[in-house]
Amino acid sequence: MVTTCLRSQTTCHGGRRPKVERKSGNYEFETLFDALDNIEPPTRPLDKALRLPLQDVYKIGGIGTVPVGRVETGILKPGMVVTFAPTGVTTEVKSVEMHHEALTEAVPGDNVGFNVKNVAVKDLKRGFVASDSKNDPAKEVQDFIAQVIVLNHPGQIQAGYSPVLDCHTAHIACKFAELQTKIDRRTGKELEAGPKFVKSGDSCIVKMVPSKPMCVESFQKYPPLGRFAVRDMKQTVAVGVIKDVTRKEVSGKTTKAAEKALKKK
Repeated sequence: MVTTCLRSQTTCHGGRRPKVERKSGNYEFETLFDALDNIEPPTRPLDKALRLPLQDVYKIGGIGTVPVGRVETGILKPGMVVTFAPTGVTTEVKSVEMHHEALTEAVPGDNVGFNVKNVAVKDLKRGFVASDSKNDPAKEVQDFIAQVIVLNHPGQIQAGYSPVLDCHTAHIACKFAELQTKIDRRTGKELEAGPKFVKSGDSCIVKMVPSKPMCVESFQKYPPLGRFAVRDMKQTVAVGVIKDVTRKEVSGKTTKAAEKALKKK
């Protein structure tokens, strides 16, 4: 009965056809199925540089070191020379696999394992970010500016507060070094410059400093690496987006495999 009603071509809304406005042009539909059939799939961020946060690293006998993670932006291919932030280790990708099948390339959304040459398992860990060494390689951040919305904190948050941040696969304590401005969470207008503290319901711009080497990006450039949750007392007390990052220049080791691959190219 419901299907018949949905498939029926009789227009409701007083004879008017509902409209959907979108970038590629407006679309009129008559039934729910029309609307569902014409949903545009989201575009994958293939044009951006590679960013692949590591979820885990394995040592597999006869193969070697295999980091595992999901491609967030860009493309990962065998033969590519990748840099792991924040340590700056650079090496060549031997092969890329998904569900035990070799891939010629991995695109955003793919959960993959990739074999890297001459890198020990202890040199890589969860929270590191793999990137293309030739195209805007990811780097360790010295500090970053973020817009933070306090959701549920029993007290007041002041400068010096050091909760744990969950950003992509990283789980690292970061210090609220400076509360720069308190803003209206809806309009973004400044309410108070240099506030002494913020509490539940407030939104503010904060300068944050990681307690350990960490790789994050601005939300505008790489959205999956630019949003985070603030965890404290076993609950999420705030959420935020990263506006700007100050990168640190770290010179990590470049493996022999990477040097050979770079010479070939």
